[in-house]
Amino acid sequence: MPEPATAQARALAAALRREIRGEVRFDRGSRALFATDGSNYRQVPIGVVFPRDADDVVATLARCRQDGVPVLARGAGTSLAGQCCNVAVVLDFSRHMNRIVGLDPERRVARVQPGVVLDRLREAAEAHRLTYGPDPATHAYCTLGGMIGNNSCGVHALMAGKTVDNVEALEVVTYDGLRLWVGPTDERRLETIIRAGGRQGELYAGLRDLRDRYAALIRARYPRIPRRVSGYNLEELLPENGFHVARALVGTESTCALTLEATVRLVSSPQYRRLVVLGYPDFYVAADHVPEILRYRPVGLEGFDDTLTRYMRTIGLHTDKLHLLPDGGGWLLVEIGADSAEELAARAEELTASLQRATLRPHIRTYDARQEQAVWQIRESGLGATALPSGELPNWEGWEDSAVDPSRIGEYLRDLKRLWGKYGYHGAWYGHVGQGCVHTRNDFDLGSAEGIRTWRRYLEEAADLCVAYGGSLSGEHGDGQQRGELLVRMFGEELVDAFRAFKRLWDPTGRMNPGKVVDPNPLDADLRLGPGYRPRDLGPTHFRFPADRDGFAGAMQRCVGVGRCRRESGGTMCPSYMVTREERHTTRGRARLLFEMLQGEVIVDGWRSREVKDALDLCVSCKGCKGDCPVSVDMATYKAEFLSHYYRGRLRPRTAYSIGLIYWAARAAAKAPWLVNALTHAPVLAPAVKWAGGIAQEREIPRFAE
Repeated sequence: MPEPATAQARALAAALRREIRGEVRFDRGSRALFATDGSNYRQVPIGVVFPRDADDVVATLARCRQDGVPVLARGAGTSLAGQCCNVAVVLDFSRHMNRIVGLDPERRVARVQPGVVLDRLREAAEAHRLTYGPDPATHAYCTLGGMIGNNSCGVHALMAGKTVDNVEALEVVTYDGLRLWVGPTDERRLETIIRAGGRQGELYAGLRDLRDRYAALIRARYPRIPRRVSGYNLEELLPENGFHVARALVGTESTCALTLEATVRLVSSPQYRRLVVLGYPDFYVAADHVPEILRYRPVGLEGFDDTLTRYMRTIGLHTDKLHLLPDGGGWLLVEIGADSAEELAARAEELTASLQRATLRPHIRTYDARQEQAVWQIRESGLGATALPSGELPNWEGWEDSAVDPSRIGEYLRDLKRLWGKYGYHGAWYGHVGQGCVHTRNDFDLGSAEGIRTWRRYLEEAADLCVAYGGSLSGEHGDGQQRGELLVRMFGEELVDAFRAFKRLWDPTGRMNPGKVVDPNPLDADLRLGPGYRPRDLGPTHFRFPADRDGFAGAMQRCVGVGRCRRESGGTMCPSYMVTREERHTTRGRARLLFEMLQGEVIVDGWRSREVKDALDLCVSCKGCKGDCPVSVDMATYKAEFLSHYYRGRLRPRTAYSIGLIYWAARAAAKAPWLVNALTHAPVLAPAVKWAGGIAQEREIPRFAE
């Protein structure tokens, strides 16, 4: 989209500011911030809206509908398949619509707004010994709305199922303005709604007809595996599943309707847990033993390989924790849960005794609570640790989320590894092996035309392999643009036509997150890098950035959108976000703006960019990101580099001189400390000294020792 924003966009922004209470941001900086998510894709949005309540969402849709402008919803923006970036108006629910509306421990349900961070709900539920089961590695900052959009899973989906299994009802609004609560619908209620007519009656009649037309095909073609996430959940419309319209909408990635509120199921949270880690010769042998471990009903069963731990050592991530792993080249993390210490001890003993009698006895380790947390950190760092291994090519998502029946996970991974060999790819394994879902990132060449053609051939062949195993192209990350084009290989033309029909019922004009899942943009279009990526040469830099290929430009590709800097507590990153809850004050947001500065499409002023300068203002250069970010984004260094160019030939702020030159000022003050103390603390002079130095009047200047 050309800069500055078009007249239509300016008019839309002005109208929205008049009509809603939330923030409306169509400026260059905001559009640049939301141009990508955690995926390989980049599409610059028309603008960003931060609604304060459901009425704001409805009003935003009404105004966008008037102009025919597409929309999409966004939570933490960590999606890996491109579903959270589009040339559309983005509604960010995480800033204001983030309340737990109610929690009923008796009925074991909670009502939440879509921007609620998962860990906030889990903390509230734990007070009643309950939890929300699905918990992806991003649980400290992902939102319930995003989880509903993606049909997220995580470690404890083994205990409680996918997000779709834990949604009871949704309040949604469609692009054409229909606002309604949806959930399970018995046949009598269904007929009543249809007879009542109107938009809802037409919608439900269409859904019933769709169900009846495709029921046999849905039963025949949908894989019966724990982690079938690809495609729409049309099976939820079947009579045996209660015509559950809310669950049919889970996983539709903003392509059908927007969620305003959700009623979700809570489950018992085992109060006593123990982690048992098993070390095997390699990850494939470990995967072969998954069915055996599942006999002992763990509440979590994860795995990873020694390539992941090697990557962690090369980048210095959690190296102080790796000694906790037992010997081996592949590991299974078995979490056992119970309601009493005695039951837990008995179940742990049963598991370990059985494993010690096995033909291939794994190395076994158990831990105290502190050590368990450290081992889980190793597993949760998988995505970041595999992105930029030191001294090796960067790894990218693309085929990072396939799932098969857990009983076949070992042989599937061996075949997929052979496919890597055919194409010359490498990667690490980690993931939810207890449900047959494994993650990886591979060293795809996404920077050349030939590399991208090869990547496409690999994805098509990998999809066919997964389907041959009766698997799902996505096991929790969703389809988006990355896998939407491949769905026909998994479901066939007829069911893909059913997906189109389902979307048309909800979104007749096709304005909801277009180009994703249904009638998707090509999987090799809209790439963040791609053969056309040519970062601007802004001249020599002061720092050399030796750890990054291509120097400063390479460093600006380091952030892969994990979003760990969006945590609301814990760790060191990012203190400014913890205060402001603004994306531009995250490490990720600043990195995105610097990337866009080199892109030169939206941020056009290079080193003189005010958008970048404003985002960096609240960075305290604490280096927290350098140690806390899984890909070691070093924002303090990037800020120093940027500001050196931004202020070249300009006067800096007064604080740059009063604080930045404190070494010299202090040496001078030491000559006559009594005089300096008098000047900085005298009733009349002190305010003037503070003003001159750019120091807040509320602060007291430290006294120099006599």
